[in-house]
Amino acid sequence: MQKLNRDFFLYLSKNKLLNKNAKRWGLKLGASKVVAGLTLEDAHARLQELNDSNRSITLDHLGEFVFEESEAIEAFESSMAALDFLHEHRIDCYLSVKLTKLGLDVDEDLCKSHIKQLLEKAKEHGSIVNIDMEDYLHYEQTIRIIEELRASFDNIGTVLQAYIKTGVEDTDRLRGMKLRFVKGAYKESADVALQEKQAIDKQMLDMIKTHLNNGGHTAIATHDHHIIEHVKAYAKEQSIPREQFEFQMLYGFRNDLQLSLVEEGYQVRTYVPYGKDWYGYFMRRLAERPQNLAFAMRGLLSK
Repeated sequence: MQKLNRDFFLYLSKNKLLNKNAKRWGLKLGASKVVAGLTLEDAHARLQELNDSNRSITLDHLGEFVFEESEAIEAFESSMAALDFLHEHRIDCYLSVKLTKLGLDVDEDLCKSHIKQLLEKAKEHGSIVNIDMEDYLHYEQTIRIIEELRASFDNIGTVLQAYIKTGVEDTDRLRGMKLRFVKGAYKESADVALQEKQAIDKQMLDMIKTHLNNGGHTAIATHDHHIIEHVKAYAKEQSIPREQFEFQMLYGFRNDLQLSLVEEGYQVRTYVPYGKDWYGYFMRRLAERPQNLAFAMRGLLSK
């Protein structure tokens, strides 16, 4: 039943009509629990609260289904403005972006122009830009672009998904980069992705250890306390300094665990999404944890 629920919400996450309609709903269906606001100004107070609790932030301006040049340009301009906003307000935060939102499905050269300008501005502000990994359709193309960019920029990071079968190889391929490791939130074929939780968890730990052993800065993005405890024990056993890794969790999830890790002296970064295109992101969160449907029900009942 859990797998059916996951597949159902992943199917809904790709529904373009529902995504379009969701923009008219505002942050209904409980999305305000996991999305910080429709605008950066709306989210500002929440960002400051996170910093005040000694948590860093990675900020994601949400967006799905960008197939028009005008939409890609609008997304790029919003991201540039976000970099200035974060710098102006001295928020301890870097930007996460999706290449499809910057125009990858419109024109690759346009997308690369956008991401290069973002990296240049982030460097001026002493910050980095993290490129989120998307579905497998864009996987190899994304890695190829990242390899091209890292030849000119050292303030770039990316994400690797533990359910992709080539995960350990790709970790080695991107050694030296800032890498965030996640389990993976898209529905992928068994030809390219592991399907069982136990296998995904094992590969995630293998990827994390590989990157730590390679000396790379490592972000462990999970709410799974088993993986968190395993990483803590491994880092202690191998005398890996805490400055080399951080734990990342989603805004609106496991706030108690985030704060307890801060109290233990670990670096914690909260992934904070904002924007009117919240629908696809929210559906994937429901797919990961169907219990979160309670958020949606409360949202509906409060309308």
